[in-house]
Amino acid sequence: MKLTTALGLAAGAAFCASTLAAEFATPGGPPPGNVAEVAALLREDPYDLELLISFGTSRGASAGHLALAIREEGASDETVYSANFYADRAKEHAKGFYTQALMSKIPRTEYLFATTSTVAPTMQFGLDFGEVYKRAVIGVRVHGVPRTEREALAAFFERINVDYHARRVKTEYHDREVKYDYLRLNCAKTIAAGFHYGAGYSDLEVANTRVLPGRTRVIAALNANIPTEMAVKLLAEWDKRGYRMDTVLYKKYEGSPYVDPHDEDRVMFKDLPNRFPSVLSRDFLREQGEYRDYDNLYAMYLLFNLGRHIVKVDPATRRLEIEASKAPMPYAEAARRAAESATADSVGFGKGEARSNADLYDFPARAAR
Repeated sequence: MKLTTALGLAAGAAFCASTLAAEFATPGGPPPGNVAEVAALLREDPYDLELLISFGTSRGASAGHLALAIREEGASDETVYSANFYADRAKEHAKGFYTQALMSKIPRTEYLFATTSTVAPTMQFGLDFGEVYKRAVIGVRVHGVPRTEREALAAFFERINVDYHARRVKTEYHDREVKYDYLRLNCAKTIAAGFHYGAGYSDLEVANTRVLPGRTRVIAALNANIPTEMAVKLLAEWDKRGYRMDTVLYKKYEGSPYVDPHDEDRVMFKDLPNRFPSVLSRDFLREQGEYRDYDNLYAMYLLFNLGRHIVKVDPATRRLEIEASKAPMPYAEAARRAAESATADSVGFGKGEARSNADLYDFPARAAR
């Protein structure tokens, strides 16, 4: 056998082995075959923005993640702007991690459903792409947003990246060096800053978290920008502007065997908690699915009342499907009913009861009650 032939066969065998080793719902594995088809169906609704609220994956402090998808004129997919956890200038993140931007730009279908990244090989599966294989995501779709506002948001996020590369210090939106910081410049603050400073939402409160000498990080955390709280604030701002809203639940695919080598606990994605993102409260310390804080309960009910679709990856067919749909309530009604439901649930606190969100987005089951 010629050497070139042997090398070719060996290379082919190695390629086949790597292909076979890449299971479904793991990096490099086959994605659902009909993502473009379902995405096109969802895009038939003329929304302009989609606020993407990712669930938490830890047993405690399940704040989740906040990102924003912007729909551009003539584009086939939205662009997701997401604060990059690894753009913190830490030495351990200098190699092997994506640090080229503080505000990552990711195609929306890739962010949710892909198993490979078109942005960079150092993007993280379950964080920067393929979110649904690690956790659920709620998308708040906003209708009626002017093009000028969308362009202003995109321009502001680009400016954050310019400031990050220039190592700018003390801008109007941040009081120290522009880089990722879990407390000071996190996902919620970057998205909020885009609306406040870029799109002119002057009434939107954005906390400027300072850790002063003698002040502990625990105390600073109490004043940090939190994804769920910021999402509720943004919904109220959009209602003030007359924008219409609905939500889509992108359910977690429960069968991913992938283990992120960067995670300390080394738990398969399928076994990670899938927690509704909490506000700062005692709910941070509770088990998955147990919620007693009024603000958490209010957010859960509000997002459900605005619900339009549930999207999932079917485990049998491994295809994407719209599992259920319903008519969303107008925001004012959704907020009023959410407040009533959260208050009613709060009555059970003294009895040691807690509200589970296990069936909160199961439209058929709740409608039958």
